[in-house]
Parts: sequence; C-alpha cells; structure tokens
Amino acid sequence: MELNCPFCDIKKDGSRVLSEDSSFFVMRDGYPVTEGHTLIIPNKHIPDAFDLDGYELMELHKILAEQRLSLVKEDNTITGFNVGFNSGVDAGQTVGHAHIHLIPRRKGDVEDPTGGVRGVIPEKQKY
Repeated sequence: MELNCPFCDIKKDGSRVLSEDSSFFVMRDGYPVTEGHTLIIPNKHIPDAFDLDGYELMELHKILAEQRLSLVKEDNTITGFNVGFNSGVDAGQTVGHAHIHLIPRRKGDVEDPTGGVRGVIPEKQKY
C-alpha cells in the first residue's frame, strides 16, 4: 500500500470492490467512458502495468475474460470492448498505480468507431 494513492485507499476501504483474487481487484470506473467501464487493479502498488510479472499477466488475462463474460451476460446491448492502459504521464496516466480499463462498447455509441484505440490521437484514428 502506498500513502495517498487513490487505488490503495479504495483497496483498504473495499466498499467499491466488485471482486478480488490474489493479484488484482476489480471495480467500476468512477468516471466511466461507457456504462460498465471496469478497472482491473493490482492489489499491490505497482506504478505501471508494464511492471506486472508473468504470473500477474496470466491472472490479468483470466480476469479480463471473466469480466467480459459477466458484462455481456448482464447487458445484451454490449457488442464489443476496448481494453487498455495508460503508461506514463505523456500517455495520459493520471494515477500512479497500474490499472487496466475494460470498456464495453455498443453499436452506435459513436458515429464511426473505425480505428478504435487509435483515437487517443484523434487525427490519427481514421486511416
């Protein structure tokens, strides 16, 4: 646990935690891009997702698959997902504790979704 880390503080409180295993806990994003926007967060304070070890990466993949299935079962309007993380301030990382975004997508939620995550630099999204 790290002092003054919002995710470590949430972990200590536990009230927003949806599930947890030995490596990660899961919660809904406090500022969701879409309904069901989910965060997968390491239990221990790891500053960057690139610092996850091999075991943690396997656990992450398992949790992403479980959360995807759970969201689709809860909401049949979900037709796709974006998955990603921000690594470093220049990439938009605003919390210094690794976290992975699982963002449900629905047909028509944007006019033209072509390019998906390329939209982090809007003029590069379409190709």
